[in-house]
Amino acid sequence: MIDRVIERNSTHAQDNASQNSGRGPKRPVQPARVCSYTDFMKCQPLNFKGTEGVVGLSQWLEKMESVFHISGCAIDNQVKFATCTLLGLIWWNGHVRTLGHNAAYAITWGTLKKKLTDKYCPNGEIKKLEIEL
Repeated sequence: MIDRVIERNSTHAQDNASQNSGRGPKRPVQPARVCSYTDFMKCQPLNFKGTEGVVGLSQWLEKMESVFHISGCAIDNQVKFATCTLLGLIWWNGHVRTLGHNAAYAITWGTLKKKLTDKYCPNGEIKKLEIEL
């Protein structure tokens, strides 16, 4: 998957360079392929259960952002795809039931990160980690 993305990006760069060189006819540039849920899952995102603590949440968030980048996940799909890796989180399931799928998934990735951090990173835990560092 990573090799395909790198190859696609280098091909686009070469195509753009040849189009701008003034030599030969210009070829239309194909739009980037949209990341599907299957593409996203091929990048092996971590699951999060809520029992992993501050470190586990930090690792999940970092890995998720890496998967977004590698897979080319559209901003509109980030929350929808990421929340599929939340396992047994009653508060998220209740949020979806209350608002409905469309409204629940309409929040931004930044808002979801804040909600998860508020829920799973008690201030005492964060202060302990800061002292240890």
